[in-house]
Amino acid sequence: MPRQKATVKRKRTIGQSSQKSAGEEMVPAPSPMGRPRSVESEQAILAAAWRLLQQSSVRKVSIEAIAREAGVGKTTIYRWWPCKAAVIVDAFLSQVETVLPFPETQTAAEALTQQMQRVGQVFRGDVGRIVAQIIAEGQFAPEALESFRDRFLNRRRDAAREVIVRGVESGEFEATLDPDLAMDILYGPIYYRLLVQHLPLDEAFVAALSQRALSCLSPLS
Repeated sequence: MPRQKATVKRKRTIGQSSQKSAGEEMVPAPSPMGRPRSVESEQAILAAAWRLLQQSSVRKVSIEAIAREAGVGKTTIYRWWPCKAAVIVDAFLSQVETVLPFPETQTAAEALTQQMQRVGQVFRGDVGRIVAQIIAEGQFAPEALESFRDRFLNRRRDAAREVIVRGVESGEFEATLDPDLAMDILYGPIYYRLLVQHLPLDEAFVAALSQRALSCLSPLS
């Protein structure tokens, strides 16, 4: 009898072990949290959005139209972008991100002057028209203005802030200068002419603006 009990106990142990192994093999692997972006599809979507924006306005371009132009489903677009404005902002970012970074210069004033000229040049074309339309759209659709600030404006202001702080630390600019106020002095008039269009946003204006505005940032004599 003791030998039989030992045998039964051993069989149960083997049976329990086998059942556990089978259960572990049947557990499925965890599913991924989301599909990674396809670089090819992303570029097709942004290129399609840009083509449509050159033919129409921000308000008239739709997610459906972008999807048709890109040859993808609109669910693909919504999976990667929260709204139409985000797609549009990324579309024009793809056109300007290589031309708007601050150049490597000896002084902060030179970097700001050259970058302001680049902004004026870029804003005189389709990009400027689209920026103005996004800002106008943002008066009725807050998500448009939010996308513009988060994906474009704030990044540019962060870069400008670094240059201004460098100028303050080197003594080139006033020690008590507020970087945010300085940026508004430098770039505010550019956006004013872009939106109101009362006078041209030409090269002569940006050159005069940078010279006058930068003098306001210099240390007080």
